[in-house]
Amino acid sequence: MAEKKKKKKAVEVLEKEDLKGRQKALKSAIDDIIKEYGAGAVMKLGELTTENVEVIPTGALGLDVALGVGGLPRGRIVEIFGPESSGKTTLTLHIISEVQKLGGETAFIDVEHALDPVYAHKLGVDVDKLIVSQPDSGEEALEITERLVRSSAVDLVVVDSVAALVTKAEIEGTMGDAHVGLQARLMSQALRKLTSIMNKTNTTVIFINQLREKVGISYGNPETTPGGRALKFYASVRLDVRRGEAINESGVKIGNKTKVKVVKNKVAPPFREAVFDMIYGKGISAFGNIVDLAIDFEIVKKSGSWFSYEGENIGQGRDKVIDFLQNNDEIRQEVERLVKEKAKQSVSYGAITDEDEAEGEIDSSEE
Repeated sequence: MAEKKKKKKAVEVLEKEDLKGRQKALKSAIDDIIKEYGAGAVMKLGELTTENVEVIPTGALGLDVALGVGGLPRGRIVEIFGPESSGKTTLTLHIISEVQKLGGETAFIDVEHALDPVYAHKLGVDVDKLIVSQPDSGEEALEITERLVRSSAVDLVVVDSVAALVTKAEIEGTMGDAHVGLQARLMSQALRKLTSIMNKTNTTVIFINQLREKVGISYGNPETTPGGRALKFYASVRLDVRRGEAINESGVKIGNKTKVKVVKNKVAPPFREAVFDMIYGKGISAFGNIVDLAIDFEIVKKSGSWFSYEGENIGQGRDKVIDFLQNNDEIRQEVERLVKEKAKQSVSYGAITDEDEAEGEIDSSEE
């Protein structure tokens, strides 16, 4: 009996020594990897997980709520797509403005050569601080994007647009030449390189994309996005922007409702929608967005045509409530804070499965 106990203790000692040896070897390997590839190259999962995802506000509170974490995640790829004149570029200019307000550096890769500095200034963009590039080819655009990301000095890079990324082979060729899959291969190669460095530099890259229609589709959604499947795969967030009904004032159209659907989200539950006013020449109506959310969350009460806050009437009709908040900054800040608190309670945070991501998305098959 005593001999069995001795053998058992001897085995336990050997196991402990073996475990210590393995832990020492693992620590040595991790130290070597960090020394060669830099801090953050390898770590325990618990060290990597954060309670709150670092985000960039979008300028539309309703969209921040729909994204589930309060904005676009930093260090990730984002795709914003939709039909022409749906508000894609306007939304990205608002995001640029928000980054600049936080003291961040921003860059706009104007592949379409269509950026209007006067309009950007009206939306709150500091055009003197915005880095702009108008590249001649798709390769040049993506190379500039990669260098800006690699510098670690830029917080946000916007590429407008994927559909306009023309390869050098296509530029140098003649009209009618077939260039099947060149753009898709270019995007795939660029995104592989970008994703390896973006997380370390904490730079967000937004790709604006257009819509195309697949020929001969009888069933299902015929809409597709150019640039192949790579962007759809690598993007952590995909936003579908659509123009809604017109907004009229005294019989004159002054803007339209804009609906944004989160069709993919790796940092919170997807398929949430945000609707907000887009006013011509002014962009997103921030005050209108706050009022709509405050009504939805019953922070501002509605009784007939009158609206009240904490038992006091603040206006008859939505427009009067917007005017009230514009003239009462303290109450606006308080209402905005309450909206954000209610939004956090209504959203269950956490990553989603691949099956969840795949459901209901617009196809991005290679062109």
